[in-house]
Amino acid sequence: MSDGKIYLRPLGFLYGPQADAAIEDGLAMPLAGGPIAFTAVELIEGTPGNSKAYIFSASALSEAGDPDLRSRLDCVTRPRSPFAGLDLSRPVLMGIVNVTPDSFSDGGLYDETEGAVAHAASLTNDGAAIVDIGGESTRPGSDTVAVQDELGRVLPVLGGLKGTKAVISIDTRKAEIARAAAEAGAKIFNDVSAFTHDERSLQTAVEAGLDVVLMHAKGEPKTMQDNPSYDDVVLEVFDYLEGRIETCVAAGMQTARIAADPGLGFGKTLEHNLALFANVGLFHGLGVPLLIGASRKQFIRGFGQATDPKSREPGSHAAAIASAAQGAQLFRVHDVAGTNQALGVWRAATFGSEK
Repeated sequence: MSDGKIYLRPLGFLYGPQADAAIEDGLAMPLAGGPIAFTAVELIEGTPGNSKAYIFSASALSEAGDPDLRSRLDCVTRPRSPFAGLDLSRPVLMGIVNVTPDSFSDGGLYDETEGAVAHAASLTNDGAAIVDIGGESTRPGSDTVAVQDELGRVLPVLGGLKGTKAVISIDTRKAEIARAAAEAGAKIFNDVSAFTHDERSLQTAVEAGLDVVLMHAKGEPKTMQDNPSYDDVVLEVFDYLEGRIETCVAAGMQTARIAADPGLGFGKTLEHNLALFANVGLFHGLGVPLLIGASRKQFIRGFGQATDPKSREPGSHAAAIASAAQGAQLFRVHDVAGTNQALGVWRAATFGSEK
């Protein structure tokens, strides 16, 4: 191997009994320890904008002795620990509860405590294992919300969710919000800035024992969609997330507490988002669970006249299936019932069982 950095993109997926048989025969390797196997790999060497790609069979790659390659391959194949206590052998749905007046899809619908609590309960009944409570919109063009205003929005909702069977996630960029949410029962800190907005956030997450979602975003929400550009969006997003994971681990966080989100729609054009979709499997090389948040986002409009965010649900369901087929484990969605049904049909058709 050369001195360039190594990335691995699994290809040739098999599912269920066929996956098990191929792994046993040495023809395939397990994807993140789950029920999917891969029979081939695209090996990419180099740096964003200056890389070369090669295709290998999984069996050939398994015999490689290069230590960097072996380390990356281990990240791709090893089983994932439960995230926030949740088993990742089946898709895990994170239901969205925006306690905001200005979120792009449901702003103003649940900005009162009673409505937000009822909505969270409904999402849980529909199959959400996680409910993600946010008091600040990070849609394109949005402004930062003052800490006290954000606290005033989310804390009453968190209080109303005591005793819920769902794991509670706090969607915030601010350490003070996350700490207060943890004291109110939140178990996940979902930060679209990956702890770059507030320098205190990482230590807060470590001290509070929170599981975390690290997301890639290019720039601030106010300006992130102003002509975003990359040399290679897939490799650049991967490198960013890998760096943030390394920073978290260096600060004392266990890798098992970390999930990564490539940040669809956050500083990306339609072409960037499609490239990330095509390469979801490559992000298993981070060695952590993958969360995909495509629900109702603007780029889905590129495939039909879906000007109203709610009319983008068919595309949102398709995005979840496309990501699950590449082994993504966590899905942040508005329509939990519909996504649950779509993934259920896909799993039954793919694995030959409803289980």
